[in-house]
Amino acid sequence: MSLPLRRRLLAATAAALLPLPLFAQTAWPSKPVRIVVPFAAGGTTDILARALAPELSKAFGQPFIIENKPGAGGNVGADNVAKSAPDGYSLLMGTVGTHAINPALYPKMPYDHVKDFAPVTLVAGVPNVLVMNPAKADAYGIKSVPDLVRYAKANPGKLNMASSGNGTSIHLSGELFKTMTGTFMVHFPYRGSGPALLDLIGGNMDLMFDNLPSAMPQIKAGKLKALAVTSAERSAAVPELPTIAEAGPVKGFEASSWFGLLAPAGTPADIVSRLQQETAKALGAPALKERLLSQGAIPSGMSPADFTKLITAETKKWAEVVKASGAKVD
Repeated sequence: MSLPLRRRLLAATAAALLPLPLFAQTAWPSKPVRIVVPFAAGGTTDILARALAPELSKAFGQPFIIENKPGAGGNVGADNVAKSAPDGYSLLMGTVGTHAINPALYPKMPYDHVKDFAPVTLVAGVPNVLVMNPAKADAYGIKSVPDLVRYAKANPGKLNMASSGNGTSIHLSGELFKTMTGTFMVHFPYRGSGPALLDLIGGNMDLMFDNLPSAMPQIKAGKLKALAVTSAERSAAVPELPTIAEAGPVKGFEASSWFGLLAPAGTPADIVSRLQQETAKALGAPALKERLLSQGAIPSGMSPADFTKLITAETKKWAEVVKASGAKVD
């Protein structure tokens, strides 16, 4: 055998024995990826997940499938992902409820909202909006936030307040409103905004502090009467609506929501990074960006590090709100 040929054979043999490159070892994703929505279909968490999933499917060449797993203010779905394999095939569309409010509201949590998750990115932030059943509002003579406060004070316990579940920002927005106005309304938690909105539109409930994107179509259709948004500033999607603080008599009121992708703790950093980058790219694309903005959502796409900082800050903020409101869940 000639020396050059022998060297080539030895080199080829040695190369075959070397470890495969990382991309060959971790050909992710090689099968469908699921995004767990911890609430029923029809709410803002579901709307955002279903808007983002097709974009991620195109980016990665595999289906991103939505699974709705409602219950316990989002804890059921969040716990499902927390206990899933950290292989990049199970993601959570987490919320301010699952990752900031619930740890302070529930005496026993099935998961650790910090240790059990790898934050990927903030998808969007949204204000909540105070809406009423139009027929009920007319019957009670309520046309504004001051009207609502006056009626609630004169009729303690008569108004029924729907929410997407215990511990959600929709629930806590109502509890904060009750605390700051000295009123009492009966809280009815549902398994998501969708079912709650159906009962509100049907007249079984009086009012709700819903996320703006899920309430927007019903407001535009005249099926809900919007009184104010819960953010510190007016929403560009409904600039005619005042803030609750602006409408008075609830100075300093602010309670907004946010939604973000999280993976189980231990998910490879390169998968988390790729997910964040493609999500940010999708949220920055004109079509999806304008679609979300028109619904009242503000797209983000921040880095995993910044999302982690946000969760830390929001956990502290909402713990104080829960304590001040006196809200409790057994």
